[in-house]
Amino acid sequence: MASAQLSPTFYSSTCPKALSTIKAAVDSAVSKEARMGASLLRLHFHDCFVNASFRSLGCDGSVLLDGSSGEKSAGPNANSLRGFKVIDTIKSQLESLCPGVVSCADIVTVAARDSVVALGGPSWTVPLGRRDSTTASLSAANSNLPGPGSSLSALITAFSNKGFTAKEMVALSGSHTIGQARCTNFRNRIYNEANINSQFATSVQANCPSSGGDNNLSPLDVTSPTTFDNAYFKNLQTLKGLLHSDQQLFNNGSTDSQVNTYSSSSATFFTDFANAMVKMGNLSPLTGTNGQIRTNCRKAN
Repeated sequence: MASAQLSPTFYSSTCPKALSTIKAAVDSAVSKEARMGASLLRLHFHDCFVNASFRSLGCDGSVLLDGSSGEKSAGPNANSLRGFKVIDTIKSQLESLCPGVVSCADIVTVAARDSVVALGGPSWTVPLGRRDSTTASLSAANSNLPGPGSSLSALITAFSNKGFTAKEMVALSGSHTIGQARCTNFRNRIYNEANINSQFATSVQANCPSSGGDNNLSPLDVTSPTTFDNAYFKNLQTLKGLLHSDQQLFNNGSTDSQVNTYSSSSATFFTDFANAMVKMGNLSPLTGTNGQIRTNCRKAN
């Protein structure tokens, strides 16, 4: 299994300050704008869930590559993925410290963990040693990433295709306890769906008109939008999920009981989330002599 080649101590001799450098940069970025924590976490997810090449299934930094045929311009990413400049800053700092050693893929993976911690969430040990893809796939990004209008069965299938259980899918969906979504992604839900708290719908409509304002933002977790906690699941219980795909997790279906578990125990959610994040980070990474260590995260060497 490729992940066996990854190690938490991968940079201990070649770039001993790598992890502290990433953490300091993430802490600084998140303190300036809390939403950046959610953006860096989402960047990791959108990197890992897309095939960049036939040899790689996941966390290979392909999402960072510029170019019209790359993943940045895919439907789920265009005008919504953020955090690239933070990754660029970290990369330039690490290139000064230890040139050509730390991959962009590892930076994204560690930054996701540090973002969660910075906003009050759990920590976990990140196995390291990923290498960077030289290609990106627009079509794979368009087909692999579950959208905000997904049904429960579509969500379960999308995650199952990557080796995740329905329970792990629910845990990872808890990342929506931080961050914001664009009006275009939840307009239909707040105006047309029945399984929604009416007061909540009205309050969100104030910032998302029935037409126009596509890029207006609303928090995915209305209760504590900049704290990584289990409020997201409590919101689902009271029909305050912002996205259609969010509320699908608690809609008289097979995942209702898991939502109940996480809403009553943040410790259980934190443990399951951390374990699922390690698993995501290990999705068949490029290691050894596969891929490269990009000097500039936006382009292949």
